[in-house]
Amino acid sequence: QVQLVESGGGLVQAGGSLRLSCAASGSIFSISAMGWYRQAPGKQRELVGIITSAGRSNYADSVKGRFAISRDNAKNTVYLQMDSLKPEDTGVYYCYAEALVIGGVRYLEVWGQGTLVTVSS
Repeated sequence: QVQLVESGGGLVQAGGSLRLSCAASGSIFSISAMGWYRQAPGKQRELVGIITSAGRSNYADSVKGRFAISRDNAKNTVYLQMDSLKPEDTGVYYCYAEALVIGGVRYLEVWGQGTLVTVSS
């Protein structure tokens, strides 16, 4: 199967920056979209940004101009550069991928365990 492992979360002051990384491993044949979701305390999980294998990206309005998503297809890794962080960016950030495993017939949704980002005011 496919596993996603995130890294890079932590505590940062408002206005600061963090960079998240997520590496996919396992019996991967192909990965289409990769991205990041987040869940703040007491709120539903929401899309932060997503990027296709061709490099096209979309972002939530709340992070446009502050966050940038990128990926290294050779390494099956996606990154999220977060700048000008605000306290409302606090939450657990989950990596997401649509992966086709070797021998599989359809893309499956895969989620990471999540990494906590805390932005202090």
